[in-house]
Amino acid sequence: MQLPKLTQKEEEIMHVIWSLKKAFVKEIVEKLEEKLHYNTVSTIVRNLEDKAFVGHEAFGKTHRYYPLVEKDSYTKEVLNSTTRKFFDGSYKNLVSFFAKEENISTEDLKEIIQLIEKNK
Repeated sequence: MQLPKLTQKEEEIMHVIWSLKKAFVKEIVEKLEEKLHYNTVSTIVRNLEDKAFVGHEAFGKTHRYYPLVEKDSYTKEVLNSTTRKFFDGSYKNLVSFFAKEENISTEDLKEIIQLIEKNK
């Protein structure tokens, strides 16, 4: 199942929800690095609910939101999409890019290889 794309703000809010596990809009607003107005965050959270990323529990007129999509599932989807778009679907090309462009150390590359071999 392919997940819908999220905007940058939606992703930021999802990261807060993932970290808090359950949160009211007020709590999300407090945790955001870039402060957004309560109503803006509320609208974005409702959009995330429409996209089936979050669900809610009602407490009177207020809602407490919780993730329906796990962070790991979303991360995998984004990484797979990025790999297809920019690296011809090749993880070898992806790792090679970071090894060349981002100066990944030999030690980090060895650790990556060990992780790959361990998970086979």
